[in-house]
Formats: sequence, C-alpha cells, structure tokens
Amino acid sequence: MSRVDVDAFIRAHREEWYRLDHLARKRVLRGHEAEELVRLYQQAATHLSVVRSSAPDPSLISELSMRVGRARGKIASSSGFSWGTILRFLVISLPAALYRSRWWALGVTAAFLAIAVISGWWVAGSEEAQAAFGTERDIAEYVDESFAAYYSDSPAPSFAAQVWTNNAWIAAQSVAFGITGIWPVFVVFSNAVNVGVAGGIMVDHGAADVFFGMILPHGLLELMAVFVATGAGLQLFWAWVAPGHRLRSRAVAEEGRSLFTIAIGLVGVLGVSGLIEGFVTPSSLPVAIKITIGALALAAYWAYVIILGRRAVRDGETGDMTQHETGAKMLVSG
Repeated sequence: MSRVDVDAFIRAHREEWYRLDHLARKRVLRGHEAEELVRLYQQAATHLSVVRSSAPDPSLISELSMRVGRARGKIASSSGFSWGTILRFLVISLPAALYRSRWWALGVTAAFLAIAVISGWWVAGSEEAQAAFGTERDIAEYVDESFAAYYSDSPAPSFAAQVWTNNAWIAAQSVAFGITGIWPVFVVFSNAVNVGVAGGIMVDHGAADVFFGMILPHGLLELMAVFVATGAGLQLFWAWVAPGHRLRSRAVAEEGRSLFTIAIGLVGVLGVSGLIEGFVTPSSLPVAIKITIGALALAAYWAYVIILGRRAVRDGETGDMTQHETGAKMLVSG
C-alpha cells in the first residue's frame, strides 16, 4: 500500500475511528450505542490488522492501537463475567506459562533440597547449632509437642485460611520482587534453612516419622507452589539480563505478563495445599494415606502442566496476552 493509498484509507475510515473513540470515552452507553461500539471496534481491529500487514506506517499503527485498546477496555469493563475467558485461562494460558517456567521451578526445587539437606545434616551433627536453637528442654518440648501442635491446635478451617494467607504472601513476594534476582534467592535460601533445621532436630531426636508425616502431605504441593513462584520471578529477572533477540523492554513486558498469569494460578494451587494442611495433615488418617494424598495432589499438578501446557506451547501459546489483547508490540516502518 503506497503513501497515497494510506492517505485514502485514512480519509475513508477516519469518521468511524472518531466515532469509536467517542463511544469508548462515554461513561454510560445506551443499548444501541453499545452495539455500535462493538461493531466499530471489530472494524477498527480489522483495519489495524490490514495496516500492519500492508502498510506498516508507525504513526497510523500507534493511533489505531490506542483507539482499539481504549475501545477494548470499554467493552471488557462492561462485558461482565465470561466463562470463555475463564476456560481459556485455565486450559491454555495458565498451563502454557507454567510449562515454559518448569525448568526454573525444577532448578529452584533442586537448590532448595540441597540447602535443606545440608542444613539438616549440619544441625543434626552439631551440638553448638542445636544449642543456638534453644536449651535441651526447649528442644525436647519442640520435638514432643510444639511441632505437631502447630498443625492441630487451631480449628481446621481457620488454620487452612491462615496457611493459605502465609504461603500466598511468600509467593507474592517472589512475584513482586522477582525482577531483582535477589529476593527470590533469599526466599529459597531462608525457607530451605528453616526446613532443614527443623528436620535436623526432629531426625536427631528420633522423630523423623513425625517430621515427614506432618511436612509431606501438604508440603509437596505447597513448596512446589513457592518454587514455581520463585522460578517465575527468576525467569523475569533473566529476561531483563539476557533478552535474546527481543528488545529488553519487550522481553520484560512479555515475561511479566506471563508471571502474573502464574501468580493468579498459584492462588488455586496454594488453596488446595492449604486445605490439605488444614484438614489432612492433622487428621487421624494413617501417615501413609496422608502422604499419598499429598503425592497425588502434586502428581495432578504436574499432569496438568505437562499435558495441557505442552499442547498449548506447541500451538504457540506463552501465557502472555494475545496480540489482540495487547495491541501492537512493535512499530515497524517500511
């Protein structure tokens, strides 16, 4: 499309774009105006697609993108609940984002286990380290009463809510400060040391069955959620450090939107782990059954990520918004 054709295209559709902008800026729309807004939005989106492919004029692309984006925001704000949007998020966007971040999550898992095992081994074999934890009486009370009481003293519903809030806060910190590259590492290290110290003391005092019986049922899924959040935060940090073929701003924007897709999904994952910790961990069920429940929850998570995520990524999904939702990502001049 030549410059003359572009000017003619603008003259032919300028009034429609002005009308679209006018409707998008109105606080309240009548029924016929809402229908007109949707119709003009669809037309303008088509015009934007034509301009991108046939006449990559930067100023026109920018103008149309802003108008289409404003109209889309108006339509979205008034469209209400959409089962289609929720279904797409759960079946495509979320598993794609989790699948793309799987190696980061597994790397964080390996680092956590290594730190926890080393910490536990050191505490179990060091009287000085245990002395820093407390007196022999304090340790005996912790092993015999306090550790298990933590999971059973409060009513299950309130305890589950407390657990969910605490873990959601930990995951949120990894998401919010992930781009620093420092905070996620601190979260992993501090939590690994705490778990390792507790495990080392319990194992050294002959309460390994109590420790693993209380930790594993909910911890398998709970800790994985924290690892996923931490890994996604580090993935965002790496997009800033090494954006590859993308502009750094674009890489951070894309990975940041995928990160928040993961963050929203982890609300549900942490909800499930909270229910297990509140109702299963302190229950009178045999330890083997409680651990099996936790293992099945973790297996269900990875089945969801691998089966749906691999399929979505194979189809080109990343967990980011679609181009239709984000508008033009890059202005190209011909």
